[in-house]
Amino acid sequence: MRTRLFLRTMEFLWQEGHTAHATKEEAVEETLQMLEVYRTFAEDFMAMPVVTGVKTASERFAGAVDTYCIEALMQDGKALQAGTSHFLGQNFAKAFDVTFQDKDGDHKLVWATSWGVSTRLIGGLIMTHSDDNGLVLPPKLAPRQIIIVPIYRSDKEREMVLAYGESLLNEVKEHGIRAHMDTRDTYKPGFKFAEHEARGIPLRIAIGPRDVENNKVEWTRRDTLSKEITEREGLGARAAELLNTIQQDLYDRALAKRGEMTSEVETYDEFKEVLEQKGGFIYAHWDGTSETEERIKKETKATIRCIPLTEAKPGTCMVTGKASKQKVLFARAY
Repeated sequence: MRTRLFLRTMEFLWQEGHTAHATKEEAVEETLQMLEVYRTFAEDFMAMPVVTGVKTASERFAGAVDTYCIEALMQDGKALQAGTSHFLGQNFAKAFDVTFQDKDGDHKLVWATSWGVSTRLIGGLIMTHSDDNGLVLPPKLAPRQIIIVPIYRSDKEREMVLAYGESLLNEVKEHGIRAHMDTRDTYKPGFKFAEHEARGIPLRIAIGPRDVENNKVEWTRRDTLSKEITEREGLGARAAELLNTIQQDLYDRALAKRGEMTSEVETYDEFKEVLEQKGGFIYAHWDGTSETEERIKKETKATIRCIPLTEAKPGTCMVTGKASKQKVLFARAY
């Protein structure tokens, strides 16, 4: 096991797909479709904003015609390649004689794709949202979305509080929420609070005798650690609403953080200054040559993360002054 858990390990879990198509158009469509699948998963489920783009020739998968990627920015200002989708053309079909029989009975080379993500996404999830208290998990991916912690001092209070907690548990489960009540007697509530915060459970409900008597519920959000006390009535709907809010807030916070750490520069000196003092994503013009790309990498340790799939606005390369088709995305990366 290497030192960067989930990012660079000797063994890892990998989701990978390969497809073969009759036409180039079908293969390209599949490649872009899978890129969109990965973008959707990263943003809608992981709450991790990403930039979609195509890799430069030196960074693309060996043997591919084009490599598309999703690039995320971690809280420390370093980029993370979070997924790739490759249009392989007919290169591998030629190398391994992969053919199909068309409607006329002729044997032709297939057009191929390959795409995948790995446990690196777990590392991305941790570094995008978590804090000094431990994990912060988006509700859509959290194994437990709500933890209920009962608080009592006597057997009589225990019986009353656990019964109340059980009714709360059943109600939120009826709304399709993954919930659990921590009934362990060997740990104090404070320990449980800290443990469940470290595990990143999105919502915590604490209930004591007074809450039972007043028909109240105390909520604590993991993402903000903010607390509120509400009426018991409408518990399930309120829980579902809060989880949706947390999911969106996590994405919005990560997007805002990325915005704060994204810069556009025009000159190489400005590029180096921003890279050292601020880090993060930097958009800059590049002349499209591998020589300039390698020079920037050697001198700054920043790489072209991708050529964004956005409208191209021509300019001049920040290093050579030569014509540039569009600004590309630079960063230091994991």
